[in-house]
Order: sequence, then C-alpha cells, then structure tokens
Amino acid sequence: MEPISLNPGFILPVASLCWRELVRFYRQRSRVVGALGTPLVFWLLIGSGFGSSFRQPSTEAGMGYLEYFFPGTVMMVLLFSSIFSSISVIEERADGFLLSVLVAPISRLSLVLGKVLGGTTMALLQAAVLLLLAPAVKISLSFWQLILLLAVFFLISFALNSLGFVFAWRLDSIQGFHAIMNLLLVPMWVLSGALFPPSGASTWVRWIMRINPLTYGMTALRRSFYWKIGKMSSESGSLTVSLGITCFFGLVMIATACYLAQRQTLKG
Repeated sequence: MEPISLNPGFILPVASLCWRELVRFYRQRSRVVGALGTPLVFWLLIGSGFGSSFRQPSTEAGMGYLEYFFPGTVMMVLLFSSIFSSISVIEERADGFLLSVLVAPISRLSLVLGKVLGGTTMALLQAAVLLLLAPAVKISLSFWQLILLLAVFFLISFALNSLGFVFAWRLDSIQGFHAIMNLLLVPMWVLSGALFPPSGASTWVRWIMRINPLTYGMTALRRSFYWKIGKMSSESGSLTVSLGITCFFGLVMIATACYLAQRQTLKG
C-alpha cells in the first residue's frame, strides 16, 4: 500500500474532499431528513409497540424499551448516514467528478480518506444531534461521557463509511448498491443488539451476534451511555474490548478501501 505522507500535498486534497462532502450533504435537505427522520420514526413506533412486552435482564431493571432502543437508534443514524454518503461515490463517478480527481496529481489515498472522513463527520454530527433526546428517556450524560460517545460515534461511522466505500467502488448502480447494503448492513444492525439483548435470542442467533463486528460497536455505545452506572448486564461485554474490536474492524475496512482504490480502475 502506498505510504501516507502528512504534507500539504496530501492533507489539502483530503480536507477539500471532506469539506465537499459536508457542503453537498447540507445542500440536500432530503438526505438530512431521511438520515435523522427514519431512525426517529423507528424509535418511536418500535419502542412504543414493544414497550409493554419487553423483558430486560434483571441487572437492567427499570429500563424501558424506549430507553433500551435509544442507543440502537443512534446506531441506525450512523448506519443510514454511511449508506447515503457512500452513494456519492457512484453519483460522482457518473457525472465525471471522480475521474477528474483520479487524473489529478494527488494520491488515491487522499481520495479514499477525504470521502470516508467526510461521511464520518456527517454521521457524527447527526448522531450528536440525537443526543439532545437522551434526557427524554432518562439518560443523563456528563461532559466526559459526551466526549467518549463522540469518539465511539467516530469509530463506528469510520468503519461503516469505509465498508460502504469498498462496495461503492466496485458497483456502478445505485439500485444495486442499495440492495447489497440493505442485505448486509440491516441484518448487521438487527443482530448487533440494537433491537434485543443476546440473552433473549436463540443459540444460533447469539453465535452470529458474537461474530458480527457491529455488535461490539453497539456494546461500546451502550457502555458509553451508562458509563459507571449499573444498568448494563454482565453479558454485554467490556468497553475496552469492544472499542478494540471496533478499531480493528475500521482499520481492516479502510485498508481494504485504500487497496482497491490503488489496485483497481474505477468501474463505470
């Protein structure tokens, strides 16, 4: 893999592409509504519908389903934003922008990091807005919890955006990209512990949840929301281990994205 050189010739293209992603996103208000509105509707409808039938572990006594599902809703915001952001790779290929970037005298790593960091920043900001609703489900957050949560948002979103870039680089159809992302990311989200705890699942489902990398991102989110508060069951896992696996997942995905961008011609 091409080495990363932290000089203006590398950093400036990364910053420019990242800023371009942010500007394009906030000019398309429908994307903002879709990325934030859909998870909120899911949270209210599913949370209200399952609320009376939800049975949490005894160590999480007093936690209603709306409160349990809130971190899962935050994860959905990160996931939806990553999908919408990665679509821009296909759109910009079609209108010729990516081809013009590829023939410019900049590293392809600049292209990858600029796109991924732009999508990561958008997801982080949207998830941060959702934190304003935390008091509504009786989740109180300290300053250091907010810092920890923002760091976890960044790690999860970075990994998901890198994964989205890998698929978008190989595909030339927005419809095909949507189909693959729905087939892959939605089950990953469902089986991450966002909707139900592992203790309530079948044995084979629990095994899938254990090998699902998003499960550890979900655990890191829950641990961050209830840092030093005894509302997490012992089966939920360690914050340190969960952060480590999430970091590893992100590194593998960004390395794969960089490898593909360097070794393969842009499809389309």
